[in-house]
Amino acid sequence: MSTPKQEQQQQQQQQQQQPQQLQQAAQPPPAKPCYGIVKQINSGDSITIRGQPKGGPPPEKTLILSNVMAPKLGRRTVNTNVETKDEPYAWEAREFLRKKLIGQEISFIEEKSPNNNRTYGRVWLGKDQTGPSVTELLVAEGLVTVKRDTRVPTPELTKLQELEAATKAAGKGMWSKATPLSQHIRDVKYTVENPMSLVDKYGGKPIKALIEHVRDGSTVKALLLADFYHITLTISGIRCPGFKQDGPESFADQARYFVESRLLQRDIEVILESANNTQFIGSILHPKGNIAEALLAEGFARCIDWSMNHIKTDKHKLYLAEKAAKDKRLHLWKDYVPARPSEEFTGTVNEIVSADAIIVRMANGETKKVFLSSIRPPPREKRPPNEDGKVTRAKDFRPLYDVPWMFEAREFLRKKLIGKQVKVVVDYVQPARDNFSKKTCCTVSIGKINVAEAMVSKGFATVVRYRQNDDQRSSYYNDLLVAESKAEKSQNGLHAKKDVPLQRIRDVSTDPAAAKSHLQSLKRAREIKGVVEFVTSGSRLKLFVPKEYCLITFLLAGVKCPRTARMTPGVGITEAEPYAEEALMFTRKFCFQKDVDIQVENMESKGSGFIGWLFIDGVNLSVALVEEGLAEVSNFIEQGEHLKTLKAAEERAKTKKLNIWKDRVEIEVEPEKEREEERTPVERKIDYQEVVVSEVTDDLHVYTQRVDQKTALEGLLSCLRQAIAANPPLAGAYTPKRGDLAICKFTEDNEWYRVKVEKISGPNISVFYIDYGNREVINVTRLAAMPVGFAADKPYATENMLAIVAVPKDEDDKQAAVQAFIDDTVTGKPLLLNVEYKISGIPVITLVDPTSKEDIVKGLVADGYLICTRYKERKLKDLREEYRKAEKEARDKHRNIWQYGDITEDDAKEFGIGR
Repeated sequence: MSTPKQEQQQQQQQQQQQPQQLQQAAQPPPAKPCYGIVKQINSGDSITIRGQPKGGPPPEKTLILSNVMAPKLGRRTVNTNVETKDEPYAWEAREFLRKKLIGQEISFIEEKSPNNNRTYGRVWLGKDQTGPSVTELLVAEGLVTVKRDTRVPTPELTKLQELEAATKAAGKGMWSKATPLSQHIRDVKYTVENPMSLVDKYGGKPIKALIEHVRDGSTVKALLLADFYHITLTISGIRCPGFKQDGPESFADQARYFVESRLLQRDIEVILESANNTQFIGSILHPKGNIAEALLAEGFARCIDWSMNHIKTDKHKLYLAEKAAKDKRLHLWKDYVPARPSEEFTGTVNEIVSADAIIVRMANGETKKVFLSSIRPPPREKRPPNEDGKVTRAKDFRPLYDVPWMFEAREFLRKKLIGKQVKVVVDYVQPARDNFSKKTCCTVSIGKINVAEAMVSKGFATVVRYRQNDDQRSSYYNDLLVAESKAEKSQNGLHAKKDVPLQRIRDVSTDPAAAKSHLQSLKRAREIKGVVEFVTSGSRLKLFVPKEYCLITFLLAGVKCPRTARMTPGVGITEAEPYAEEALMFTRKFCFQKDVDIQVENMESKGSGFIGWLFIDGVNLSVALVEEGLAEVSNFIEQGEHLKTLKAAEERAKTKKLNIWKDRVEIEVEPEKEREEERTPVERKIDYQEVVVSEVTDDLHVYTQRVDQKTALEGLLSCLRQAIAANPPLAGAYTPKRGDLAICKFTEDNEWYRVKVEKISGPNISVFYIDYGNREVINVTRLAAMPVGFAADKPYATENMLAIVAVPKDEDDKQAAVQAFIDDTVTGKPLLLNVEYKISGIPVITLVDPTSKEDIVKGLVADGYLICTRYKERKLKDLREEYRKAEKEARDKHRNIWQYGDITEDDAKEFGIGR
């Protein structure tokens, strides 16, 4: 038994140990440290932590910092629309934590509160507790207050209290007296009365913002930091799976997590582009990229056309990102199956019907009209209805010329496709509806070029927008959208803000008086370019002449074709003569919608038609018709350079009894002497002249100067410049007239040369340097009258054409051919020129290198720059054969213009003439 003294000592020891036991009882056992990534800052003392992901979106935990209390942020209760204001420094406290912690790895120890279900804890930066204490950082900045719990003091609490005392003494944060507390309270605006006014206010410029909440992958709550507008923002151009009452759509959770992990409470910029009711539509700019593009690339979103229209730049990147996800079958596209073509074929383009439709002749001879998939041609101008509610147009309205960009679109297709072989893939068939017939919609390719994509990229067409689940579209629909986006960015064609072309093309085909006003200029021009717009019969066509900017009726000279059926007033329909239809089809195949050269000789005595000769690649259409037996030589043809050729062709057609000569019996009236001359072989004559090439035109007309006249030309120019120096002309005193011989200061060397005035457009004068062959547009002040005595000398530059060859029709190939010829000839080195024959007075020549004795033009044919023509000249038979072998070599080895195969699909059999 213990004594009373011992009992007293035991009671004293128990009393001394009781506070320590109470303190130990109040403290929970030490918790195991955890770590995670900070997802969100809820307030100055509350954070949401995300664990490490394992397959899907990771679990989350909200943690309140132990021992401190931050000012409360203002908020708006959704159900009651009750708004509260921030307490002073609440925003600064939250921003401090956001900048320190968002997206960072932290370590923390949980401390359960005995009084409620909240989870408290201590937090350190980094994966272990060696990093800074987040709570201590807040206290040191004066952004939170330390709790005063004197019942159970802990070392951590004591340290915070001491740190707070030091912060107060330093006057930091909320303990500062430098600024009033009212300046540390935000004015958050949760409603916007007129959303579009806010869009207009920021004017499409980037605004600094924070994403406060992610509703789904494409809809967020954003806080605009400039004026603290709290808005709902839908990301332009895309839509992600959403959350519906019956549950989330497929991949909705993954899409939301994808956005949260990259944008939530990060520093970003927002561009407001439109508004829909209370929601804003805009783009989110992140330093590491566009979130819309990233969502599309991962297959978490789809492109939305109506929303895409709000994006100002780089929308093509979104289409490309969606296409990449489709190709990889990612997420939303895991079951995606690209549309497979129902039919494929190749053929030759016969006709450009419109800016989105062509006619293709297949290998079996049949023709098929196809439309380019998913594109829309230039729209017609919308006209207001009249009093009857109907929309009417002028009687002379011509869509091809009067609809802006329609002519350019048609020309683009014509120059690229007419007569070329294309690959056609049928994408879908649009059934007949309303007044429109069934359409076969296809992707048309020439080589590796998608024609529709090229049209859209030039701004000559727009892309059709479809309903979301409508698969009746081009198999390259995304490529079309990308091309349209680039065209909009570059303001090409239909997307141009200004300089919309208006084709002021005059139709003189039915106006004799107007047509006659063009006669002299057409005759003086000798050869002039044209485009065959319509074929009425084998020998009657309608042409567009770009130089005169008019439409004319053109009649082939020297021939008479069978008449087609026609309506005669008072008589009715006159039946077609035999072989009239065949002649019509032959002429259509030969030249419809193709570039041609014409020589106008005269006009009809009654009517508005011009009479003359028409050539394609040097082939005379009149001769071709006669050769095929679809026309006879006219009795009214005048003596000329083409008469003999026509007569010889007619004789060959008669001998073979082709077409119109099949059942006709002709009486021999040709003199025996002329027949004997026809049988006599013609030998090629070679008489070389030493020349230098001074100029080469875009259509490969070559201007040359004779070497033996070099001294004479230099003497002429020297005397001319001496005369000018002795009597300088007064700038602007000379009034030029078209066709005048004058003198002009050349821009490059500022020296005087002889010129011919070709065109006058106000102060701008188009001149031709007659001694060199080049052209220039100069100001009238650089022009002066020709001094007396200097106009007598003939021009020292002679225009020539190249024998047997022609440039390709494709503009790019044509430019390459001209440049190759220039590189080989315009070097100042003398060459040997031989005149083979003449066309309308222009020498047709061959050129030989005097050193190597090689034919320069044949070398360009062998290199695949030029093509051989079908023009027949008996004396050049052997030379033509050499050119043909060179062309075959270039074609077999796929050089330059032949790199994608044969470009001359319309061979001799179709035209009835030999090559």
